[in-house]
Amino acid sequence: MEFKNVMSKIFLWMFLGLLVTFGTGYYISTNENMIYNIFSGGMFLFLIILELVIVIVLSARIRKMNPMTAKIMFLLYSFITGVTFASIFIEFQLESILFVFLISAILFGIFALFGHFTKLDLTKIGTFLLMALIGIILCTIINLFLNNEIFDIIISCISLLVFLGFTAYDIQKIKLLSYHFEHEDHLAIIGALELYLDFINIFLDLLSIFGKSND
Repeated sequence: MEFKNVMSKIFLWMFLGLLVTFGTGYYISTNENMIYNIFSGGMFLFLIILELVIVIVLSARIRKMNPMTAKIMFLLYSFITGVTFASIFIEFQLESILFVFLISAILFGIFALFGHFTKLDLTKIGTFLLMALIGIILCTIINLFLNNEIFDIIISCISLLVFLGFTAYDIQKIKLLSYHFEHEDHLAIIGALELYLDFINIFLDLLSIFGKSND
């Protein structure tokens, strides 16, 4: 399969996923009844757990799924993420969110281009990035109890660097897979999910650092 054809499908599905996520988040943030139902009781925690379960299942089983099932699950994951994103539209100014989204897109594009054109073998940094991600998750859990704002910013800065690295790494990995992968639709959803997650995390890290609160 041709890399250009695969990437066009990947970015199309990634764009649809981001559109569903941000569109859903913004719409829910404008509806008081929805906000109350989602953020009261245990609904929000349930959505977070469901979101985690879907992305784990999708990541682990996507190669064995029917392509249409994989696409539906990807859009479902994007929708549930959008529901939880309503909290972002409530907490932060819309202008700030749009600005951070633009900066995220620029940085994502730069590192995606780097991953595509570089002659460096980025597969060597995959293990390092994964170990760094595990460290970030552990530090984030610890900071839930410490609630230290400076520590939170440090974590966000490190996380930003890690997911920028993942962006370049994933683009190169997709490029290599395109020469050996048999099913274009499967690779399109795999790539879209990975790049979607990279972008979302870059956005969240930048928002944590530069976002302006509504308070």
